[in-house]
Amino acid sequence: MAFGGLEKKQTAAPMAEINMTPLIDVMLVLLVIFIITAPLFTHAIRLDLPKVAAAPARQTPQTISLSIDAAGKLYWNGTVITLDQMRTRFTQAGKQSDQPEIHLSAERSTRYEVIAQVMGAAQQAGLERIGFVTDPPPPAAKP
Repeated sequence: MAFGGLEKKQTAAPMAEINMTPLIDVMLVLLVIFIITAPLFTHAIRLDLPKVAAAPARQTPQTISLSIDAAGKLYWNGTVITLDQMRTRFTQAGKQSDQPEIHLSAERSTRYEVIAQVMGAAQQAGLERIGFVTDPPPPAAKP
């Protein structure tokens, strides 16, 4: 390594080496910061459901309409089912080559525990496409 001294020599050439230590230190600090913060981005779930203006979802033959009322009863395409029957149907749907999309609609006062059980059962069955159905907001009153 070339270090500059206080002496002025006539034959001394200017220092032409780049000190890489500070650059490496900064890069390692940035790497550690990204390693620590990266898992936080994958676990963020944001839920603001009930009244939202959104485009209506298209119904396909591979769409499952799953509704949950305030008491926690499950409705599979309009028919009442139990949690165990839902798990069995999710398993059958998860084995299909073209997996269906689940449209989940829950009443506003439904306990989150029931919704979490439904989402967990769908994930265990290998179903990945779940959409939350909302009602459009009421029209604003014009003065």
